[in-house]
Amino acid sequence: MKTNSIIESVGHNLDLNRLQSILNKKQFENFLSNEEKVFSNWEQIEENGVNCITILDEDYPERLKARLQKKAPPLLMVLGNKNFLNKTTVGFCGSRKASEKGIATAKDCADQLARKGINIASGYAAGVDMATHKAALECGGRTTLVLCEGILHFRKKRDLKDIWDWERIAVVSEFLPGVPWSVRNAMQRNNTICALTSAMILIESASKGGSIAAGKTCIETGIPLFAPVYEGMPETAVGNRELLGQGAQELYKNSRTNRANMKNVFAAIEQQEAKSDHHPHASRYDINSDINAQLSLFENKGSYGE
Repeated sequence: MKTNSIIESVGHNLDLNRLQSILNKKQFENFLSNEEKVFSNWEQIEENGVNCITILDEDYPERLKARLQKKAPPLLMVLGNKNFLNKTTVGFCGSRKASEKGIATAKDCADQLARKGINIASGYAAGVDMATHKAALECGGRTTLVLCEGILHFRKKRDLKDIWDWERIAVVSEFLPGVPWSVRNAMQRNNTICALTSAMILIESASKGGSIAAGKTCIETGIPLFAPVYEGMPETAVGNRELLGQGAQELYKNSRTNRANMKNVFAAIEQQEAKSDHHPHASRYDINSDINAQLSLFENKGSYGE
């Protein structure tokens, strides 16, 4: 079998010994038995300029390895500028149907952070996600779009088309190229966003769903979580108040500037960055999932937008 063709198509010079250090015997055999299927899809994503970053690579985000450890995605597929995935990042999560005030708060926070050179990460969904991606790009900043589906399903959305700049955008998927959207993937994607960040800002979370789950993940893993509460917040957005009682920090408005007071956010970022200098490096990674089942998802093909 042309084992090296699979490896080389991903852009890495891994020998069999290194590959077997990642996969157990059964997984390694399953990987080889699906060579034709895998190689076909690698060719497709290479044609579209997708970068594949394995957990063995130097440019794999250190925070993912440090925080997720054995649950860290073994492979990231990236469109755009991969160089700032290891840079200082703040994540945003919140309602797809946020109020006007909620969207304004999200934009304000993202704008202030992006102007300081901080990467803005979110999930590329409607509402809060899209507002923060857009705010970062509009002020000349950079943003990471973390997908909950395979990279072959990616499309540029209308809200961002006019300000799109591949030098300031990274589109990231931890899933195999043809994997479709699912609620489970969205929840997993939120955990990845949390792990990439030095702090997370939560906007108008409900009492159930992905946003509050992401908030709880931050609290459990020691990632600073900020939950703005303000007059006029929708009655359904009770998650922020709930998380404040569990360890989230309040985010106030500065009465002088009439903008969010980001002092504590910047302080939290500095503390997290200091800690990151001491993160242990993962020396070995065991993939616990069924590789053969994952590879079958390569059959679900898609294409790129513009």
